[in-house]
Amino acid sequence: MKFVLDASITLSWLLRDPSARDAPQAFAVLKALRTESIGAAVPVTWGLEIANVIARCEAKGQVTEAQAEAFLKLLGALSIGIDTDSAVRALTDTLQLARRHRLSSYDASYLELALRTASPLATLDDDLRRAASKAGVKAYKPA
Repeated sequence: MKFVLDASITLSWLLRDPSARDAPQAFAVLKALRTESIGAAVPVTWGLEIANVIARCEAKGQVTEAQAEAFLKLLGALSIGIDTDSAVRALTDTLQLARRHRLSSYDASYLELALRTASPLATLDDDLRRAASKAGVKAYKPA
């Protein structure tokens, strides 16, 4: 089984806030990627989003470079595939989804990928959740 993984879930693994309302869901997704024979797909923008937040958090002293490197090592060990086709759809399908659902182009890229691959979507972003539901994309729910 494959699902689309968005940056909000991914970054919650780095910024661990056990009191966050969505923490159990986020860590269930991580556990599923570590232990089950499933993989996640991400659009090409995912890496830029992750890198941007890491750099900002390091600059603010929220995470150390060592913590960030350990996080990147974790990501490298997971079955996460980067969908390069999302780049060629940025100015067409993704833009249309961003307009229709009033999403950022980054969030719309996850929705576009989920729609194109008929995959469920793992996200903590409420706007993206609503847009996905309206578009008929199922939410990924780990076992």
